[in-house]
Amino acid sequence: MRSTVEEMQAARSAAQAYRHQDGPLQAEQVYAQLFVPTPDEAALAMGRDYLARQMEQAAGLPCDLPDDPAALAAWMESRAIEVGSAYEAYLKERQQGAPRRYFSGRAHAFNFLRRVAPTKLVDGAWLYSAVKRWRDPLFRPLILTYLEELGDGDAAMNHVTLYRSLLAANGCEHGPALSEDHYVQGAIQLGLAHHGEQFEAEVFGFNLGYEQLPLHLLITAYELNELGIDPYYFTLHVTIDNAASGHARKAAEAVVQAAAQAPDPQAFMAGVRRGYLLNELGASTLGVIGSFSLEQEVVRVLAEKAAFGRMMHSDYCRIGGKTVNQWLEEPEGMASFLEEMEKAKWITRGREASESRFWRLIDAAGGQMFGVFDGYEKQVIREWIEQGWSDGRRQPSFRAMARGRDSAAAEAPAVPALAAREVDLDALVAELAPGRHHFVPGLEATRLYSERYRRACVA
Repeated sequence: MRSTVEEMQAARSAAQAYRHQDGPLQAEQVYAQLFVPTPDEAALAMGRDYLARQMEQAAGLPCDLPDDPAALAAWMESRAIEVGSAYEAYLKERQQGAPRRYFSGRAHAFNFLRRVAPTKLVDGAWLYSAVKRWRDPLFRPLILTYLEELGDGDAAMNHVTLYRSLLAANGCEHGPALSEDHYVQGAIQLGLAHHGEQFEAEVFGFNLGYEQLPLHLLITAYELNELGIDPYYFTLHVTIDNAASGHARKAAEAVVQAAAQAPDPQAFMAGVRRGYLLNELGASTLGVIGSFSLEQEVVRVLAEKAAFGRMMHSDYCRIGGKTVNQWLEEPEGMASFLEEMEKAKWITRGREASESRFWRLIDAAGGQMFGVFDGYEKQVIREWIEQGWSDGRRQPSFRAMARGRDSAAAEAPAVPALAAREVDLDALVAELAPGRHHFVPGLEATRLYSERYRRACVA
């Protein structure tokens, strides 16, 4: 299993090899090359080419944006009402006894958090180029939105830091290799981050689409809380993306103002539509959620461990006529291995996990396999074993468990308070980049930039 950082490093190596080959650009390669403190010229060129290709791909998709910028406010309000009505219907269904719509259990939710991580770990990146345009009032809404995505330099409110903390708190920092589709949105956002000056209208359009409050965000937050998982990263987006005064409203107003000042408003709106449609590419939230299978995931977890565990076991025990080492020599046979462990009573399905000898080996302190599986993997195995069993107790929500204790976000590293002083905003821009802003120097630079820029806005 690889950590997020290790995944990026591996992808970066692959991207280096790509530079000497012919072939289409891959999202994972682009992502790895751009999600660094300072991308080099070759990486920037790769990102620009990738953006152009994605825009071509999105060009044929249906677009619900009105042609007239003046109609954007009504369009946004109509969407917000539609989402609100759908969420109200969802809540009524749940109150009447309907099961969770998205997540079958904690393992399913953890799987989702890991698979959307490439996008969440570059949250707000598409707006980075705007901070260079601080002298132009047309970019003010974009800059203020980006600063809020960065928590204005407060580590406990920086969206990337929040998501990293959420992964760590649930044993989800390490993840499986992801498919190409999981990197598409992150690669697009990083491409816009570093080429926003060339694709100005597209940045406005992408921002308009991304900041509209979707139904899936509301349901995700509700069900994570229900499963005892901190929903704050998601509830924060519910509040700041609101259509009344939040990012959704600012995004629409920014397009209206910029279109009015554009030399060719029609051409500008065409670029807005191109950027807006980029939101439709890559793995969708509902697609990621719907792709989960507990049965397949437990087999995948064991198959991945088999590569490291073979030859590590004694030949004392035989299961289904084979030693454990012999089973592990064939990772593709893990489904059969699980069946044989059931037959041999090493695993008792449909009962509390602690009744299974295999579970005690991996979970109990002092167990012979204690520490082999991380928190996410153990959750997958536990839910697979206990599938169909219930002790009748209700899972307390995250908010219920959190009452009386500090929020997990408060554990993020603090940045010392800074005295107000005149600051050269241009000198701070590099530290606000997607690959840097969530580290301590970036947080400090963000606080300085935000402090000075917000003062200038009201001056």
